[in-house]
Amino acid sequence: MRMYDIIKKKRDGGKLTEEEIRWFGKGYVSGQIPDYQAAALCMAIFYKGMDVEETTALTLAIRDSGDILRLDVGGIRVDKHSTGGVGDKTSLAVAPIAAACGIKVAKISGRGLGHTGGTVDKLEAIEGYRTDLSTEEFADTVRKVGVSIIGQSGDFAPLDKKLYALRDVTACVDSMPLIASSIMGKKLAANDDCIVLDVKTGSGAFMHSLEDAKELAQVMAGVGRLAGKKVTAVVTDMDRPLGRAVGNSLEVAEAVDMLKGGSPEDFRELCYVLSSHMLHLAGKGSLEECRALAEEAVSSGRALKTLAEMVKAQGGDPAWIYDTDLFPKAKHSLKVLSPKDGFISRVDTEKYGEVSLILGAGRSTMEDKIDMTAGFILQKKTGDAVRKGDAIAELYTTEKPEMLEKAAEMMLSATEFASSAPKARPLVFDILM
Repeated sequence: MRMYDIIKKKRDGGKLTEEEIRWFGKGYVSGQIPDYQAAALCMAIFYKGMDVEETTALTLAIRDSGDILRLDVGGIRVDKHSTGGVGDKTSLAVAPIAAACGIKVAKISGRGLGHTGGTVDKLEAIEGYRTDLSTEEFADTVRKVGVSIIGQSGDFAPLDKKLYALRDVTACVDSMPLIASSIMGKKLAANDDCIVLDVKTGSGAFMHSLEDAKELAQVMAGVGRLAGKKVTAVVTDMDRPLGRAVGNSLEVAEAVDMLKGGSPEDFRELCYVLSSHMLHLAGKGSLEECRALAEEAVSSGRALKTLAEMVKAQGGDPAWIYDTDLFPKAKHSLKVLSPKDGFISRVDTEKYGEVSLILGAGRSTMEDKIDMTAGFILQKKTGDAVRKGDAIAELYTTEKPEMLEKAAEMMLSATEFASSAPKARPLVFDILM
């Protein structure tokens, strides 16, 4: 078998076999296939695409290129994965809700990079919380508490690491089969029984158009099912930040508020939608019954207690969950004021994410240090009426007070106003079951 022939076959629109794709994956990880040939194949895939069988084969090659998590946790394991966005802290609430209802959530999450925040970073805003558990500690926490959220360790999906770095520098990121195989390869390496995918669409999402988001959802769900997993994909809105809090400790506090029965309506509703589907996949009943289970887990306080128990089991102080005023507060703040009367008609959500980034809440490179107090709280969102001088948001930072004015200007430039309210967008566009 020659790499030249595989590249030529895909360049000419041919269908690659599973044997060819696996041969490529092993050869590229081992160093036998050079970057320039892997880049040529990625570009051929970018232009000619892959069908669901090819995409599944590439996904499984990514899964099998490294460790596969095998945990005995005494129950059905269900995961929720989001394609990312601004203010998306759903894992912090959804995972303990699902665990409080009797399913196991062994979640391996990532760190944030650029305008999209990372679940691991948010949890590390809790004093003492460990995201670097050993496999044994991870499994033990899931068995005892029902849920554990950690960062990636071990040698998971090395083929994806190499391919993603290559795609990033060769303009091949925006390829449906390459995106789907990257996400699902890592999910399948985590080896959960059921997966709920939250595929975002809008100005703050990777997929800006609804059509592309639905296609990605269909491809990922199809790949997961061909790999033998139960999968539901939910296509949701990211044309505005989710909830009102953006920034690590701010988002933890908002997630805790949801588990106490509060929080903004959009965030609360999405948490119930996602947790209901997790429970449904695990066989806990109809969607209506699972929604009732999720709501009862919150109203009874069991979900909040589960989160506190997870935090304690992983070295954090559970008092911070019961009293979020214990989180350190930013030393500097600035209110962003509306320049006119009217309605907020649209926001550039990605730019809003960049506002939190320059305040110190995110990182431009993986080596950057995060200011856990930085970010913003929205006072007004898309569709809200405003008067000149009303606060749209309040910005927070400890480490970068010199960036407050620039951040305020960036937020205003990313906010559009109109004399009438915009047409409402749904929170959930589609559900693929």
